Formats: sequence, structure tokens, C-alpha cells
Amino acid sequence: MCGIAGYRRLDGAPVDADLLRAMASRLVHRGPDDSGIWTSGSIGFAHTRLSIIDLGSSAQPMASHDGQRTVAFNGEILNYRQLRSEVDYPYRTGGDTEVLLALHERYGVEGVRRLRGQFAYAVHDAETGDLHLVRDRMGVLPLYYYVDSEVFAFASEIKALFPVIGSREVDRASLHDYLAHRSVPAPFTLVDGVRKVPQGHRLRLSATGAVTLVPYWELPREPVVAAHTPEEAVRLVANALDESVRDALVADVPVGAYLSGGVDSSLITALVARAREGAGLHTFSAGFGDPRVDELDWAHKVARIVGSEHHDVIVTADDFRESWASLSWHRDAPLSEPADVAVFKLAQLARRDVKVVLSGEGSDELFGGYPKHRFSQATRWAGVVPAALRGPALHRLERALPAGRARLGVAVRAMAEPTAAERMRGWFAPFTVQERDALLGGPAARSATGPYERGRGDALHRMLYADSHSWLADNLLERGDRMSMAASLELRPPFLDHRLVELAFTLPSSVKVRKGVTKWVVKEVARAHLPDEVVDRRKSGFKVPLDAWFRDGLRDMAHDLLTGPSSFVGEVLDRRAVRTLLAEHDSGSRNEQPRLWTLLSLEVWQRELARANGVEVLE
Repeated sequence: MCGIAGYRRLDGAPVDADLLRAMASRLVHRGPDDSGIWTSGSIGFAHTRLSIIDLGSSAQPMASHDGQRTVAFNGEILNYRQLRSEVDYPYRTGGDTEVLLALHERYGVEGVRRLRGQFAYAVHDAETGDLHLVRDRMGVLPLYYYVDSEVFAFASEIKALFPVIGSREVDRASLHDYLAHRSVPAPFTLVDGVRKVPQGHRLRLSATGAVTLVPYWELPREPVVAAHTPEEAVRLVANALDESVRDALVADVPVGAYLSGGVDSSLITALVARAREGAGLHTFSAGFGDPRVDELDWAHKVARIVGSEHHDVIVTADDFRESWASLSWHRDAPLSEPADVAVFKLAQLARRDVKVVLSGEGSDELFGGYPKHRFSQATRWAGVVPAALRGPALHRLERALPAGRARLGVAVRAMAEPTAAERMRGWFAPFTVQERDALLGGPAARSATGPYERGRGDALHRMLYADSHSWLADNLLERGDRMSMAASLELRPPFLDHRLVELAFTLPSSVKVRKGVTKWVVKEVARAHLPDEVVDRRKSGFKVPLDAWFRDGLRDMAHDLLTGPSSFVGEVLDRRAVRTLLAEHDSGSRNEQPRLWTLLSLEVWQRELARANGVEVLE
């Protein structure tokens, strides 16, 4: 993958090449192998390259053979060889970047519909004066933009916009969204004025400066379920995943795999090992030195089964303390999950041996892999009890639960929410609607519940539709991209090949959650490659023992940052409520780890944003 950036002066003045170089300098980690800029009057592009395909050629930004189109491209077009054979064009390179220029010449921006892979790119068309920004279907790769009366700017990461748009403040209207998601759903961000191109969308900046944003691909809101038997569903998913893994191995550099020991990463690793036919395979996992959450033994077991050369890294509280600020800079947002730090350490480990890794990301959101998916129907129909009765009663129940019943507490909190959309969102929300309103002194200025309201069909379909938007695209995939690119490593999730995604949304819910078994169809596919003990073990996830760390190694840090005189959180949120969270967690009466993490991440990131704006931050 790479880093792209650029801007256009809307007043017609020429762009400044030094500004483009400054934008590129913020993206060196995304592309340490090469860099370049291109200017033409009032528009210019910058590019930093991580060479994966056609290593000795395909420098960017790249112009078409006639000079009429110029592209800055981040990603991989996995079917580029097929497209090169289908589109007649005077190719000068052997890579995938030039395919974008060929498609644009033949089909215009609609050529994106022919692409398979993960991508974010910009194309300037000198014939029309249009600038096009395009983001891949599932939002694997990022793309941000800013527009005012004078300038339009875009970049792979928000920090690369600052040389052009100047210092920016926190978008306080987005704080409600952040407290609900630990991230901000598209098209908004936590940085004032900066927007993200949503997954599956393209943006057009016309010659006159008009901006239009339209989808070219969408997940089906209305389920169109094919009449597949369970056995047929297993066969179809197995075939589609086989093809996706083969495509994801397209590279001119070494490719490895993340291996947590869970069913998704284990299945991907087994398929990679089979596709490589015994060729050397490196796998990587992270642990925390805590037997309550570590899965390293399972990762070692699977590595022995598939015959990979396996590597581990142990993540400690010191790693969190030492890297939290720098990784917040890389993320351009608060670290949304405690596992973010571990994912970065994992990427650092992998980068020693490979340049590309495959992961199991996306399986849970497509096939119903979370515990909450077993309760999708109950989540929807809990509303038959009026919120005025249900909310207070469940709130009292949740407060009475011991700290060790945190998982049950999550379910109770979700069921207490007033609407079906908020109950779906509540399963992963650190703070409830009532808590967010109290912390911020009033209700949200805008609603971010669209994905939770647009889906139709049965309760599980609605939940998976929402998960594939706000949770997957705006949280997990952002995390995966930033933490891997911070280590100059390309991450590829084969489950998110759009053909497999489209298949998943035609399968009946009964093969996803079947007789109480989550992700049933994926587990049946895995059973052909892995022993039952790996397939059937309880889902653990990438857990970090922060509950203990916040009472020990990270305790002082948490108190200082959240209650000190220079605390941003203390300024914008109810300070007394924050102190109560800290005290109750310290006492052991409650496990407030998810909420403390959310607030600390906001504080650490805001300080990095202030430093980027040249503001002195008191420690």
C-alpha cells in the first residue's frame, strides 16, 4: 500500500510544490520505498510508495500515455492481470496502477466497478477538469478530504492535510458519536472540517468546484436470500474463500499471515498454506503475558498443523504507556480498541520477515460471529416493554452486577436503550445514550444511527448490515490500516473480497447463527482444514488485560490525564462523572475498563492534535 495526497486551488492560483512535499512527508511510513509529486497549474498530487507489485517500475503519480489523465493510487488491484488482457492500452509498465488509467480512458470513473481488491485513488482528467476520488467497496483503505471556498485537499491520512489546511480543532459535534462507537462514522471525523469518503463511494470535484459524493456499490439493505441448503452454503463459502485467498497472495514480495489461534485467522492461514503448496509461510501472533486472555498456545498448535514458521510478541503495560501517543498520531484519532497497540506490535514483528500479511478481519461482521448475534432477535423485540419501564429497571440491574459479570452487564445495558437502533449500537457502545447526554451536557447535534436504521429483513440481517458499516469500516478497518502502515506493512483481509461479501448477504441467517452456534457456515468450512478443538472452542477475541493494568501499571497515568488541570476530557465532559468512573474501577466494585479506555484515548489523541497545531501541552 501507499500514501496519496493532493490539493486543488479553487481560485485558480498555482499549487505550491513545497506544500505537496510537506504532505508527502507526513505519509513516509505508508510508502518508504519511493515518493513523487506532480503539478499542473492549480492542481497537484503527492505519493509515497510501498512497492508490492512491479517493484522496479510504476512510479507515481502516473500520467496516461497521452498526458490527459494522472493518477495517485493506494492499494492493490488483485485482478489487474485479467484487466490488462481485456483493455487495449499502450501499457508501459507491468503493474496494476496503469490499469486504472486504462480503465478510466475506456470507461471513465465507472471503470471502478470492474476492480477487485482494496484501493483508494485520485484521478485528474485534464479533458474535463474533473478530479475523482474513489474508495474501495468495504472501506479497507482510507481516504479523507477537506473543502472550503479556497481549496480542496485530500489524503490517505488526516495529518497529511494540515500543511494545506492549517491547524484544526476537535469537532465537538462528533464527540457524541465517538462516545457511542469509539470512532466516528463516515462521513465525519473528530477533526473539524475534515470528512472521509465513505466505503463504496466516489467523489467528483468538477471544474467549477462543485462536489458530488455518490455510491457506486452498496450492501443490500433489503435481503435477497437465495434458497441454499446448509450444505450448499458451506460449499459456496469454501469456494469463494479459496478464490479470495489465491487473489490475496498476488504480490512480488513475501506474504505472511496473522495467526491469533481463533477460527478465522486459523482458516485463512490453512488456506494460504495449501495455496502455497508447502512453500515457506511465516505466521505471527501477539500475547499479553496473562493466561486469562492469551491465545498463544492455540496459535502454536495451528502453526504446527499448517507447518508455518511462527513468531510471537508479548505486549505489556509499558508498551501501552510508551507508544500510546505516537500511535494516536498515526491513527489521526483516539485508539479505538485496546488491541490497537498490540496490532502495531504485531505489525512490527511481521515486517521483519514479510511486506504483506493476510488477516481474518471481517468474518464476524459478515457471518454473525459475535456473542451478540445470538441475541439479535431479543435486541430487536426488547422494545415491546416501554422504555420508561425497561430502562430504569435494567439500569438498576446492571449497577448491581459484580465486576466479574461485565459481559452480562454489556447485554443489560444494550437492552435498556430506548430504540431498536440504539439497542443494536449499545452492544459495542462504551456509553449509553443517557450517559453520553449527561457527560456532554445535552443530546447529540446530529444522528449517526443511519446504518442501524436502514437495514431491513430479519433481526440478524439488520445487525450485520449495521456492523459492516459503522463497526467494521469506521473502526476495525481504520485500526488495521493505521497500525499496519505505521510499521510499513500491507494488510489484506480475504473475507472482504466483495464477491464473498455479496455471497454472504444472500445466505439465510439460519446458516450464520445455527442452533446457537455463531458463524456456523465459516466453522463448517474450517472443519475441513482444522481439528474440531480449534473450530469449536469458545471465541476469545484479541483481548487486552486492561482491567488489571488500570489498577496497576496504568493507574497513575489514567488519573493524571483524566483529572489533571490541563485535561481536555475534564474540560469538555462532566468532571465529577469521570472521577466516579476512576474511583469505582480502583475499588474493584466495577470493571470500567471500556469507558476508561475510551476517555483516555480521547485525551491522549487530543494532546497530539494540539501539538500538531503548535500548542504547548502541559504534562
